[in-house]
Amino acid sequence: MSRLAHALLVILGAGYTGRFIYRAARRRRRPVFATSRSPSTHLSFAQPGHRIFFDLQRPDTWTQIPPQSDIVWCFPALPRDVAGAFAQYVIDRNSRLVLLGSTSAYRAGRPGSVDERVPVNRSLPRVASEEFLRTTYGATVLRLSGLYGPGRHVFDWIRKGKIKNTKKLVNLIHVEDVAELCLLAFRHASPGSTYIVSDGQPRSWAEICRFAAERFQIAVPPPTTTRETGKRLSPQTILSDFNYRLKHPDLFKALGELESGNPGAFSSQREKGKPLDPRSGRG
Repeated sequence: MSRLAHALLVILGAGYTGRFIYRAARRRRRPVFATSRSPSTHLSFAQPGHRIFFDLQRPDTWTQIPPQSDIVWCFPALPRDVAGAFAQYVIDRNSRLVLLGSTSAYRAGRPGSVDERVPVNRSLPRVASEEFLRTTYGATVLRLSGLYGPGRHVFDWIRKGKIKNTKKLVNLIHVEDVAELCLLAFRHASPGSTYIVSDGQPRSWAEICRFAAERFQIAVPPPTTTRETGKRLSPQTILSDFNYRLKHPDLFKALGELESGNPGAFSSQREKGKPLDPRSGRG
């Protein structure tokens, strides 16, 4: 049995994304712990024996992390000096560290597709800390685009007035795909590597609003103009290196299933090879 199959996995700051990583690890029968500053309140999804009290700002809690654990770090690794001290304490030659960052590390407005060759914005404190952990401790950084999935629905952002109906591009990724890619990172990623995680199909908010209104009669804000163009993120490196096929490659199909509460409700057109078209009430 390979080390990966039985190596203990610890999810630091197991919030929304961590919950799905935990479940994916359990399906693989991988031993896994989840941490929180309030484990009894925030870790109800985990078995009681799998919950760890951990606070990065309290070194007395660092001893709760079992030695030689693989770690997925789900919250911003700040402040940098504390994050570095913790990494030095917990990482050894039998450990791997995966950091969940954000694609906001890449500046907006760049022409063409953005991939891992594009420099990140090190002036951002979070990015600077991630880069320090990557280059010093061999952390693999997964830079995530916008997360959606069960309990985090794009249509709810529209209903609550959190987005504007503009032509600005948005890049999204389903949380279930993030969970799978996090686990695969321990098998396939080289120490110190960086990957962009996105579905590879940037959409404008205007397209998403049109789909929500025409397919589900959701009230959307009136169209507005903006100078922001957004980014076109490419996930081809991670999909190729990890030999992974997205579970949710079609944003409109996934959003339709989340809204209807029926995972099979929007399958027929995809089976026929017809992508869902947000420009009409039909697929």
